[in-house]
Amino acid sequence: MLRTTVDGDVRVLTLDRPARRNALDRAALRALSEAIADATEPVVYLRGAGEAFCAGADLDVVQALDAAGAADFAALGQRVANAFEGYDGAVVAGVDGPARGGGVELALACDLRVATPAATFAETGVKLGLFGAWGGTTRLPRIVGAGTAMDLALSGRTVDAETALRMGLVSRVTDTPRDVADELAAVDHRALRTLKRRLRDDSDQQTGDEREREAFAELVESG
Repeated sequence: MLRTTVDGDVRVLTLDRPARRNALDRAALRALSEAIADATEPVVYLRGAGEAFCAGADLDVVQALDAAGAADFAALGQRVANAFEGYDGAVVAGVDGPARGGGVELALACDLRVATPAATFAETGVKLGLFGAWGGTTRLPRIVGAGTAMDLALSGRTVDAETALRMGLVSRVTDTPRDVADELAAVDHRALRTLKRRLRDDSDQQTGDEREREAFAELVESG
């Protein structure tokens, strides 16, 4: 369901349920939570096995939920996404093939989304009478802008890799997304971690400026 390997300074997390297009049930979400909690490497690389990145939440699980169970399942997915976003290092999603629903939301929680030309993206929940509840309604507009987020979420339409790149949904399109993880692993790790913390800081401008100065001074002093 989830394979973890370490290759130098990169921890590779592989969603490994190809027969279900790597759909996520509770066990998969818990495995992701444990894997990111155990990670210490400067770079984590998330990928999917087989022909898909991730089909999102396992619909067999979702359809069996009552209201309380749905809220609990959403909270579990949110905790996983928040853990990826808050990881003290860079997290790269290598998207090769379809990313749907919760798969898009998991990718949105990563620092970089790197797509192959075969990648496609869709927030398909609206077509099923649902919507992405793993942080997608907050991260999607922050990353692509409110208008584009409305378009993607309300239509449920599918976009290809080049369209996703123009939207800002993905950072790069390449045949070898793993190379981007290796590229990040080759830079100064202290600077990498500090920069991520600074770029993720949503404080007001004055507070952000102060923290930026302090972080820069610490790096220079300790360098």
